[in-house]
Amino acid sequence: MPEELELAVVLHALGDPVRLRLVRVLAAQGESTCSPDGVEVPRSTLSNHWRILREAGLTETRQEGKNRVMTLRRAAIEARHPGLLAVVLADPE
Repeated sequence: MPEELELAVVLHALGDPVRLRLVRVLAAQGESTCSPDGVEVPRSTLSNHWRILREAGLTETRQEGKNRVMTLRRAAIEARHPGLLAVVLADPE
């Protein structure tokens, strides 16, 4: 639900460079497994980052066989914080 996306929690989740990269990967690819290409972080650390994103309400996780697949909750984020994703996903340079 969009109302669960508290701004302070969302900003905290996006404040970490690894989590920001994960959100950008999701935005570009539509979905991702637990260990996306180009994110060089130990698997245990990645699990923690995914948990923080999920608990902030930014992502959803589903099982596909033995894999977990994450997706960005674009519609919910946009409904609660219009324009936030546009800023977050903008080219940093």
